[in-house]
Amino acid sequence: MAMMAAGMLWIPCIDAIAKVLGEHVPPGQIAASRFLFQSLLLLPLLLLAGGLPRVPWRQLHLHAARGALIAMATAFFFTALKYMPIADAIAIFFVEPLILTLLSGLFLGEAVGWRRMTAVLVGFLGALIVIRPGFGWAGWPALMPLLAAACFAVYLVLTRRMAQTGDAVQMQFWAGVFGFLTMAAVLAFGGIVEIPALTAVRPDLREWGLLFALGLVATAGHMLVVHAFRRAPAGVLAPFQYLEIISATVLGYLIFDDFPDAVTWTGVAVIIGAGMYVFHRERKLARISN
Repeated sequence: MAMMAAGMLWIPCIDAIAKVLGEHVPPGQIAASRFLFQSLLLLPLLLLAGGLPRVPWRQLHLHAARGALIAMATAFFFTALKYMPIADAIAIFFVEPLILTLLSGLFLGEAVGWRRMTAVLVGFLGALIVIRPGFGWAGWPALMPLLAAACFAVYLVLTRRMAQTGDAVQMQFWAGVFGFLTMAAVLAFGGIVEIPALTAVRPDLREWGLLFALGLVATAGHMLVVHAFRRAPAGVLAPFQYLEIISATVLGYLIFDDFPDAVTWTGVAVIIGAGMYVFHRERKLARISN
């Protein structure tokens, strides 16, 4: 639980660095660099542990899909950070566990009763409170965390499916490799058709340092989460993800002078309440089935 709490308090540092970089570096390039440095940092660990892991042909498409999904989720979220406060973007992203609940019922055959379905609908209502009708306060960027949450939820569905037989560190490595390849292809296309958010620029020395720091912080944070899940049940650890809002709020205030207003906090409370109820029901049903 301590590792999970540390990881959740640490991970918003990724968003803070990405938001600083977003002033001059396109979100697509930030996402590509994040996965490139993640793979380079994990490669020595894998070599020391026995060599570069090989991907069975029957799993190649799953690794590629996971990489593409996490790349899209990251790019969507980094785009949101270019225009939105960190805490607000994370608050909207918090609907991800609710989307995962729906997808688990559809694709993993997990039972989702009317109580959890109601909680999911309440959670989406909380997201609408944060976004606000008409998107008047943020415009289209308010949709970016929702798209990121949807992509990340599908990514987790694939992760659950593959985790039964796959090694966690190897899965992170290949997610980084395919995530980078996905974003590299997107950047190549963006450069051809001249889409600013997807057209690579030449970073200066400071920006290269921040891009490396982004990859280092992301790798360390996600490794904490991976090792936490290897040592404790998901139902115990999942509620700790809401600690992100604490460090996101602190970083947003200290670095960018942003602080969520009362309406945003109301929406956050609704989303967290719905998510906690879903986790409570899952743990209760797990105890009954055991």
